[in-house]
Amino acid sequence: MTDYRVAVLGLGGIGSAAAFWASRRLGGDVLGVEQFELGHTRGGSEDHSRIIRLSYHTPAYVELAKAAYAAWEQVEVDSGEQLVLRTGGLDLAPAGASIGLDDYRMSMTAASVPFDELDAAEVMRRWPQWRLSEDVTALYQDRSGIAMASRANATHRRLARENGATLVDSAGVGAVREVDGEVEIEVDGRIHRVGSLIVAAGAWTPTVLGRLGVDIPLEVTLEQVVYMEAADPMSFHTSRFPIWIWMDEPSFYGFPIFGEPAVKIAWDRCEILTDPESRSFEPRDDVTEAVRGFAARHLPQAVGPVRLAKTCLYTLTPDRDFLLDRVPGTANIFTVVGAGHAFKFASLLGRILVDLALDGITTHDISALAADRPVLQEKDPVRSYMV
Repeated sequence: MTDYRVAVLGLGGIGSAAAFWASRRLGGDVLGVEQFELGHTRGGSEDHSRIIRLSYHTPAYVELAKAAYAAWEQVEVDSGEQLVLRTGGLDLAPAGASIGLDDYRMSMTAASVPFDELDAAEVMRRWPQWRLSEDVTALYQDRSGIAMASRANATHRRLARENGATLVDSAGVGAVREVDGEVEIEVDGRIHRVGSLIVAAGAWTPTVLGRLGVDIPLEVTLEQVVYMEAADPMSFHTSRFPIWIWMDEPSFYGFPIFGEPAVKIAWDRCEILTDPESRSFEPRDDVTEAVRGFAARHLPQAVGPVRLAKTCLYTLTPDRDFLLDRVPGTANIFTVVGAGHAFKFASLLGRILVDLALDGITTHDISALAADRPVLQEKDPVRSYMV
């Protein structure tokens, strides 16, 4: 007996999206399970803002980003909620940068995405908040902006429930196994039989996959964002200041004022390995000072009292490409790992997972995100996290 056609384990950014898109097709034939309370901050999906952009390092990612915008637009139509705020976006790189702009420039050109190429003087003319040396160059893309993360997650879950889906939180998940062409999952001691299972468990994905005998080389890192109170808040208003990424090592990224009356800046990939069960929630002073130091050099008007510093988790594949595929060795279990840059794609990734679970195919090119790609078969892969 099948209890549900589709079940989703994990109701963060991508899992909530999968529950919504499944319910849009199946109504009440959907189960969503979350081990903590809905909207919890133990993972990587909750905060006021995440960057959304068309600027990416391969044409395939740019095409996915185009589709991601379309997915968010559909959710906005269904919900009546604004979930994406356009601010424009800057990719900035000094001479000899570790990441560089060539791949982004070529990928947007190949995908027919318009952008401006700016030198340091032009960046500072348009946005005098910046202090840049003359060797810095930038790409500006005007559709970049803010994906309203916590609002989007709550909206996906609300719509899923309105469509009839059953969402269960604070639930203990036990055994997961395939039986007679279906999947059995144990939730709070009760066995549910489902047609297909979507695993969107973030940092807990290795635990679920381990129960299926699958070992994929993932790393979980502790990350941190810092909100600082600017002396002149209006200069960092969303109408006056774009989202931005500093394309070097270390890499930083940031936002105009949104959600908190403060400028949000983060150091991408602090490389602090952790475990989701034993991680610290205390912000680290050295990370805060690194963020403040970057801002003092390049955005001095943003340097003010720290209003809020908070931690989250990245779950990283060795190449920092997503994992989006059927779980190896299974017929009806699918999984996703966002590799620390997936929220902008969250609604689309949820939709793709549902298409895979129900139809076995997707119209999107996800061939580079397969579970059997060579780097995921290595026991000790060389890790390259520069995206």
